[in-house]
Amino acid sequence: MVSISLDQLYTWLNAFLWPFIRLLSFVGAAPLFGESSIPNRAKVGLAVFMTLIVAPTLPPLPNVAPGSYEGLFIALQQFLIGTSMALVMRIVFGAVQTAGEFIGLQMGLSFASFFDPQTGANTTVLARLMNMMTMLLFLAVNGHLLLLSGLLHSFELLPIQNQGIDLNGLSVLFQFSSQVLEAGMLLALPLIIVLLTINLALGILNRTAQQLSVFAVGFPISLSVGFILLWVVLPRTAPFLQRLFDQGYAHIAKLLGAL
Repeated sequence: MVSISLDQLYTWLNAFLWPFIRLLSFVGAAPLFGESSIPNRAKVGLAVFMTLIVAPTLPPLPNVAPGSYEGLFIALQQFLIGTSMALVMRIVFGAVQTAGEFIGLQMGLSFASFFDPQTGANTTVLARLMNMMTMLLFLAVNGHLLLLSGLLHSFELLPIQNQGIDLNGLSVLFQFSSQVLEAGMLLALPLIIVLLTINLALGILNRTAQQLSVFAVGFPISLSVGFILLWVVLPRTAPFLQRLFDQGYAHIAKLLGAL
């Protein structure tokens, strides 16, 4: 008769549970993988599939009861690691959405918004369009594969153990969050400069020819010039977005080293 001890049961359970928590928290929060349009079953299935691949390659894990305080502490660590890695790349996509908000505001499309289930708030059409364009570029350069490779490599840099992590390393995430406004403004700057110049010219025109309705003339001009500039600028944003992706990968490595 085969007998299984409680320690063996804990070892088998921990070998799957703790890597699964890190992988699932990453898949649930990362861009592209964590989109609300993807069913939750698919996200859990992807995390389970990666766990079955990763678990046999990991070194021996701490023999701790999963329901104990020490086991819950380790599970919380894995959740924090996976979520923080995903948020780094989420900042990259947040910068692109911020650029779309800036451009839409200058073009007069700030009212053309709809509810985005991903963010849980109203999002302008241009922000959604630029976010989809960035996702397609992210897939084209195999960014999703590099992201998964970094996630699997994190088990070597931050192995699963019952020792605490350095929470001061989260400062890397907070520092990188400034890219939401900085990179978003840089991406939208060419269109903002031209549209602000047009608005300034229309303001001067309104003062010199007061019988001319600037609201009737200015909106079509701003909208037309904005679409022309988008047609010219958007195809040339790929190098900028590629550098932004590279910064995200570098800060993920920096975050793991700091933790």
